[in-house]
Amino acid sequence: MTKVTDSKGGWWKWLLLAAAVVIADQFTKSLVVASFARGEAMPVTGFMSLVLVYNSGAAFSFLAGAPGWQRWFFTAIAICASVFLVYMLKRGGSRMLSAGLALILGGALGNLWDRIAIGKVVDFLLFHYGDWSWPAFNVADSAITVGAALLILDSFRQRHTDATVPAAKN
Repeated sequence: MTKVTDSKGGWWKWLLLAAAVVIADQFTKSLVVASFARGEAMPVTGFMSLVLVYNSGAAFSFLAGAPGWQRWFFTAIAICASVFLVYMLKRGGSRMLSAGLALILGGALGNLWDRIAIGKVVDFLLFHYGDWSWPAFNVADSAITVGAALLILDSFRQRHTDATVPAAKN
């Protein structure tokens, strides 16, 4: 199996995927904010609802109850992560790796936009069953999750190297 790599000159094309995620994320969030009151829910299926919630914390509302410093803390983390992701994209790699990095970058920038603009992240997808529910999330969160899954899958792919490893001596 050979490793398919992108030419280092074409790395910026992956930024288009990241931009598409940001656009889709911000568009869907704007639709929900314009259509729902805070906390309002609309069932879509028996296990999924659209709901408008704001998250001032991180994943699963981590640090949401903090007095406000977390906004800038998570903003700084998102900026640093985004710079690192662009660096990784510039290095090149398999299409799966690059797609995963671009999806994570787009998701990070989508949520970063919310943090800078309104101080919290808009979430609106709620999956539930009976009394149980998964924390609400958004398109950016979904892109980050799919991107992380692609990175994990890519890590299991067989790699070929130009260097040979000498056999161990007994």
